[in-house]
Amino acid sequence: QVQLVESGGGLVQPGGSLRLSCAASRNIFSINGMGWYRQAPGKQRELVAAITSGGSTNTADSVKGRFTISRDNDKNTVYLQMNSLKPEDTAVYYCNIKAKWTFELPLDDYWGQGTQVTVSS
Repeated sequence: QVQLVESGGGLVQPGGSLRLSCAASRNIFSINGMGWYRQAPGKQRELVAAITSGGSTNTADSVKGRFTISRDNDKNTVYLQMNSLKPEDTAVYYCNIKAKWTFELPLDDYWGQGTQVTVSS
C-alpha cells in the first residue's frame, strides 16, 4: 500500500513562509513525477508545481517566483517552499506522485491526505 504523509501546513500572515513536506512510503518500486496541487473552497483542484524524476520543474504562473518545488529521491520526499504568501494562496494542498508500487503494477497516481494552508492577518 502506497502511503503519502504530508506535513507543514498551518496559519501564516501575508508575506510569510511555509514549507510543505510529503513523504511517500519506502516500499515503492519506482517514482516518476511528484507534485503539489491545491483546492480552495468552491474551486477546482489546480496544479501548483511538479517535478520530474530528473529534477525538471513546472510551476503555475500564479506562484512563480514565490514557490519552489524540490525532491529528495533517497527519502521519497517532495517539498514545497512557499514564500511571500498571499491570502489567495489559502487552500488545502495535496501532494501527488506518479509511481509503480510494485514491478508488476502499472504507473498510477497516488494522493496525500491534504494539509490546510491559511494566509490571513
